[in-house]
Amino acid sequence: MTRHPLRLAVLEAERLLAAAGVDSPRADAELLAAHVLGVERSRLPLIPLVDPPVVDALHHLVRERVTRIPLQHITGWAHLGGLDLDVGPGVFVPRPETELLLEWALSTVSGSPLVVDLCTGSGALALAVAHRLPGATVHAVERDPVALAWARRNSDLRVEAGDTPIRLHSGDVTAPGVLSDLEGAVDLVVCNPPYVPEGTEVQPEVADHDPHDAVFSGADGLDVIRHVVSLAARLLKPGGHVAIEHDDTHGESVPALLAARRVLTDVQDHPDLAGRPRFATARRT
Repeated sequence: MTRHPLRLAVLEAERLLAAAGVDSPRADAELLAAHVLGVERSRLPLIPLVDPPVVDALHHLVRERVTRIPLQHITGWAHLGGLDLDVGPGVFVPRPETELLLEWALSTVSGSPLVVDLCTGSGALALAVAHRLPGATVHAVERDPVALAWARRNSDLRVEAGDTPIRLHSGDVTAPGVLSDLEGAVDLVVCNPPYVPEGTEVQPEVADHDPHDAVFSGADGLDVIRHVVSLAARLLKPGGHVAIEHDDTHGESVPALLAARRVLTDVQDHPDLAGRPRFATARRT
């Protein structure tokens, strides 16, 4: 059996992905190769030659990716906060930009805080907080039953790995009385809500595979965020903090919504890795 240079197989994968309009063809080609080989991406240079079945398996996955199926649906996982989380059809795929919100949020708490993750989706933020702060009590709210099933799956896997269990709630953050028993007691509220304005053109991976209601939120993208701001103001105790991810067109509007609540102060907006407005924060007086 003649072995093949892995580098050439990855280059061909990159060419096909670029022709299909994939934003990061080189990275995706390497991640798919690493997935087929069962190694970290950083170890690919240590594998000069591979058997033909490996090349065939890589080409099969590349053909899937060419149709704009999300990379994370093909590999079955997404990374956030040091965790690999199971994802697939029916749940929003966590994005790298949310790492910045997570790090800011973690900088505001220590010890045994009470934390709430609104619109938890796959459970990404809640589970990352519980992983990094084992003493935290973390509640996570999600209204979509399919997404909630993914969150439960990820939560069970993290408990098996030794992390502190989180407390999952089936609930709608726009409904009155959500988490009413926690009002005025929470140290930190985090939220990555749906925030894209309806009608915005998005990549096929988002339009065809992310749940619509996990992405879009009314004409201005703020329908859910308005409720989240009000809910956070009710949940937080004095000195508690809130962090809300938003669309890059919301660099003024979301801070304004926070500042309009008299009990919230120290309102700031924060950029993502590309320098675009990405999340807003505030502190409860």
